Amino acid sequence: MRCPFCYFPETKVTDSRGADEGNTIRRRRECQQCNKRFTTYEMVEELPLMVIKKDGRRELFDRNKLINGLLRACEKRSISVGVIEELAVNVEKEIRNTLDREVTTQRLGETVMHYLKEIDQVAYVRFASVYRQFADIQNFMHELEVLMKQVSKPDHSK
Repeated sequence: MRCPFCYFPETKVTDSRGADEGNTIRRRRECQQCNKRFTTYEMVEELPLMVIKKDGRRELFDRNKLINGLLRACEKRSISVGVIEELAVNVEKEIRNTLDREVTTQRLGETVMHYLKEIDQVAYVRFASVYRQFADIQNFMHELEVLMKQVSKPDHSK
């Protein structure tokens, strides 16, 4: 790391500690020539994640936009904001772990519904109704029937 004062290329790290809730490392450095100290921050470089909309447009993934959609689906349900934020983090983590730089809204929505179904079925149906754009009551009833079949199936994996 080059010294910002004298531009000497040799510095030593005198202290390292986590910052920004563990997402960044703060390092105190000392120049080997002028002995001045300075601080650097090190973080993981995240590649931008693009969302491909239904009409083909691309926009940057925005976790806040996802959280707002989840808040609407979970309105008046006993789901804490912390659980909603954790769900959004898990969805983003799953999408980023595919190492794809682009994700369709369909894949994103299906991933959200996978997690939401486990948390609250009413919120799941609310989210699905907006995401799948139910055209009429038949579409809505079909989704409810699928959900009811999944709920009534005994789990033999235990």
